[in-house]
Amino acid sequence: MNYTININNKECSAEQGETILDVLKRNGIKVPTLCHLKESMPTGACRMCIVEDMKSGKLITSCSFPAAPGMEIKTHSQRVVEARKTIIELLLSNHPDDCLYCVRDKNCELQNLSEEHHVRERRIRGKKNKEKLDLSSASIVRDPEKCILCGRCVTICEEVMGVSCIDFINRGNKAFIGTSFNQGLNTSSCINCGQCIMVCPTGALTEKNHFAEIQSAINDQNKTVVVQYAPSISVSMSEEIGLEPGMDNNGILNAALRKVGFDFIFDSSFAADLTIMEESAELIRRITNEETLPMITSCCPGWVKYAEEFYSDLIPNLSTCKSPQQMMGAVVKTYFAEKQGINPEDIYMVAIMPCTAKKFEAQREEMVHKGISDVDAVLTTRELTKFLKLYGVDMFNIDPEVTDSPLGFRSSAGKMFGASGGVMEAAIRTAHFKLTGKELVNFTIPQVRGFEKRKETQIKISDLELGVAVVNGMANAKVLLDEIRAGRKDIQFIEIMACPGGCIGGGGQHIGTDDKQLAQRMKTLYDIDKKETLKVSHKNPEIIELYQNFLGEPLGHKSHELLHTHYQKRDVMI
Repeated sequence: MNYTININNKECSAEQGETILDVLKRNGIKVPTLCHLKESMPTGACRMCIVEDMKSGKLITSCSFPAAPGMEIKTHSQRVVEARKTIIELLLSNHPDDCLYCVRDKNCELQNLSEEHHVRERRIRGKKNKEKLDLSSASIVRDPEKCILCGRCVTICEEVMGVSCIDFINRGNKAFIGTSFNQGLNTSSCINCGQCIMVCPTGALTEKNHFAEIQSAINDQNKTVVVQYAPSISVSMSEEIGLEPGMDNNGILNAALRKVGFDFIFDSSFAADLTIMEESAELIRRITNEETLPMITSCCPGWVKYAEEFYSDLIPNLSTCKSPQQMMGAVVKTYFAEKQGINPEDIYMVAIMPCTAKKFEAQREEMVHKGISDVDAVLTTRELTKFLKLYGVDMFNIDPEVTDSPLGFRSSAGKMFGASGGVMEAAIRTAHFKLTGKELVNFTIPQVRGFEKRKETQIKISDLELGVAVVNGMANAKVLLDEIRAGRKDIQFIEIMACPGGCIGGGGQHIGTDDKQLAQRMKTLYDIDKKETLKVSHKNPEIIELYQNFLGEPLGHKSHELLHTHYQKRDVMI
């Protein structure tokens, strides 16, 4: 049923079931929001989206109020503008005055709204919040003093991630957002995905910073500082440095990192190829020997921690492969160190990742080999650009360079790891070759590509009918995992990524990323795969050399020692 409502003296079309905000957006009319999240149940909690209903004379929340035939709405009447300004002033009345020191300075929604509504003086003074920083997590820092109770973090954690590690505590003016029993994040069910940071409008949630440690290592003449960057980084850093969304900045990134002072630069896509060699071999072994199926990928540390906490009975289904980040650290501190004649203890490995959970993964005790951690520090995409600025690197005036070698050459299959479905597609390409001795006629597998929350298909490989599934977002994964628990048997291989869209939508990416930017990042990754000639991991010459000269063979003794690990049940505080 279609009808019209009057908005700012103009007739606008509306559809049955739409909210006023839906109609406003479709007609190009912007009203501010703080609590609203796309595809989530509206709460109207922040009141910033209020509009004036001219017939009733009331101020109503456009995000939660349904549009109705014959409505007359004013979105920016004097009364509305003054009400919004008052709301902002109330939020600022007990907010810390530390914008100059805040990590979200110049990218803070509260700051932006203050500017838009010309808040230039403090008319309302309130008692400042006095809360302690929560530094207990390996990945995320909580600053309750900056929380404005919008509830976005609660919504994303519950509805999209299915974790519910934080929630509102108490009511009225005593309400705050915290974990169970108001303990640290480290005692909660938090999986370190960082999606709460992505939706937080202020600096109440940020990633844990490793700048000081990395700078110290760079300045230490006795340290060889090595850096690796994830497949998605080169196509997702553009928004942070002011370039067109989705541009591939691979060569520029290599040059920039050398100017900072890193001794060696590697693309983690090489390690993604290495992961495929091990993971495809493990899948084939499990199928051939009738071992635990379905096998589930273990590249995403957010998903791994989710499994340890909520689906510990499915831990045997997890691939024992380390993630590409950890595999790269392991081979750099063994094979590469040996070739370069460097003491592994003198190598400092930095990883640039789209994901805050990678900070947690790097410090796991399972990721230590002979007393040496695979990875020493992790920077997110957001932190990367700030780190480059700290060293005065001009990204607009720099000539592209290549990565170091060995361990620097990659296939386009490894690059696809940055998108949901990329791990699955890369693994199928190599598994097909290992099982049949022939390459796929068409390397593209469209059934596992795209932004759908869940993708399933059957892949014919010789006499094998391989059932596969790809899921992104832990709430979506939960549905599939419950089906597996209930006895579903037609799926043998599952890829799970915690973040929407995969790594391109990770919790360490540009804050403010929209659907168009995500789509462009994914398109660029698949354009790279379309244009390049080396499309399979098993034909990467440096991968072949690594196995011939060092590892032996996939799933062999050496590779098992360095590239595989185990996971265990974790207790969750309820």
